[in-house]
Amino acid sequence: MLQHVHILTLTHRHAKLRDIGEIVAAFEGEGLLQENLTSLRDRGLMDEVFYLATCNRVSLLFCTEQAVDAAFRNALLPGRPVVPALAEMEHLQGLKAIYHLFEVGGSIDSLVVGERQILGQFREAYDRCRSWGLIGDDLRIVCDRIVLASKDVYNSTRIGEKSVSVVSLSMQELRRREARPDARIVMIGAGQTNLLVTKFLRKAGHQRITVFNRTEDRAQNLANGFRDGKGLPLSELENFEEGFDVLIVCTGAAEPIVTPALFQWLLAGEEPGDKIVIDLGVPADVSERTVAHHAFQYVGIEQLRALAEENMDFRREEIKRAHGVLHKHLGELETTYRQRLLERAMSQLPQEIKAIKHTAVNQIFAKELHKLDPEAQDLMLRMMSYMEKRCIGIPMKVAREAIIG
Repeated sequence: MLQHVHILTLTHRHAKLRDIGEIVAAFEGEGLLQENLTSLRDRGLMDEVFYLATCNRVSLLFCTEQAVDAAFRNALLPGRPVVPALAEMEHLQGLKAIYHLFEVGGSIDSLVVGERQILGQFREAYDRCRSWGLIGDDLRIVCDRIVLASKDVYNSTRIGEKSVSVVSLSMQELRRREARPDARIVMIGAGQTNLLVTKFLRKAGHQRITVFNRTEDRAQNLANGFRDGKGLPLSELENFEEGFDVLIVCTGAAEPIVTPALFQWLLAGEEPGDKIVIDLGVPADVSERTVAHHAFQYVGIEQLRALAEENMDFRREEIKRAHGVLHKHLGELETTYRQRLLERAMSQLPQEIKAIKHTAVNQIFAKELHKLDPEAQDLMLRMMSYMEKRCIGIPMKVAREAIIG
């Protein structure tokens, strides 16, 4: 069943993000995504094609009767420089391919399990490919069922509850400790982790932030997203006299940078009791002596990791339930697809029965019908129209019941 449906995919589970980026750049570079995908269909490589790219995966879902081998992969982007990562894309076929996308849409296969954002990305990609005329009847049925199954997972399980990302957990801790929207935030480090943190801070309405980083430009880039944002070089940290309410630290330093002396300076004469310090560094950026010597509210990476693992245990149980939901939808997809095959096979039945009726009335029994009086002719034609409808409806009904059974 559905063995002509295939997927080629590369995800965070089996590849580096750089390799995924190479494939995305090859397909989407110079704004040629539509042209490249349309070429796959026009060259007869694929009958239908759906393309999905996110920050941690790239997938091609398509219909073809061809063998998906090395020659097939090499033909994906003809006339272009070789993209080695294409050879690394995992190939799945039939129901396995579809179930993989069930897991993607239901966020079971996501970098962060339970993240609903992927379903929105899936629907946007589907609408785009459909508007380009790349989605036919088969992928329409498949993709519609993926959306239904994903929604069912989110609605009937608790897979999206209890965050498992240390960044989101740290921001939950910040909210739990009731940091005010106008709190003075000092951020040390401008790497990927703190970039994610700034997204949460903006969403929560925070506007006052000072970012310190070894590279001042990176610090300013993070600060630019805030109304009262400043980016400063790390060398200026020991001269900072404006105080803080929230200190967020994440650097690549091998040794703690927030020593007791630096922390005392950053307090700018204020009491430490109501200060919130979030340390996302590995190893820790706030020294143990600083934590021991000052009574502030400390949120460290180890307690966040422990909480993340506890939440992940909860989500693992929900993942089991989610698989049950997805398997139910996989069975329903098979039934839906069989019904669609039946509809296609019997689509000519009404025309053929009408043609038989027309031949009977106008050729085979024309003389006999002409001899009948008008009332008898009308009765005969109404009887034949009734039988025509029954002859169309009965076999369709019987076939549908056989499929469902």
